[in-house]
Amino acid sequence: MSSVQGSSPDPASPTTVPPTVALKLLAQTAATEFTSQKIRVANIAPGAIATPIDNFVLDDREATGAVASEIALGHLGPPEQIAAAMAWVASAEADYVSRSTLVVDGGTALLPQVCVTSRP
Repeated sequence: MSSVQGSSPDPASPTTVPPTVALKLLAQTAATEFTSQKIRVANIAPGAIATPIDNFVLDDREATGAVASEIALGHLGPPEQIAAAMAWVASAEADYVSRSTLVVDGGTALLPQVCVTSRP
């Protein structure tokens, strides 16, 4: 699991982008290593998800609107959708998925700027 923030350089997030990119590359490396044993490895890159860590945004209607305006679908994602993506990647239905990153971000990675919020 990494993050959509690893999709592009972001000078506002120097402490989150490098580890996110490292996790993505770690998954790709592990997939390459274990392919001969028929072990699949995939990465999930969520965007802005409505979890308790973001209550400082979710509790502020204006802040929520500002974050949502940076997401192509216009809202933060529910955690259940990340869980569903993880379940799908682990299922037999995804037995041809390996060395890939499944981006679950409401279209954020397609926009010119990445959704970035700063904590108070």
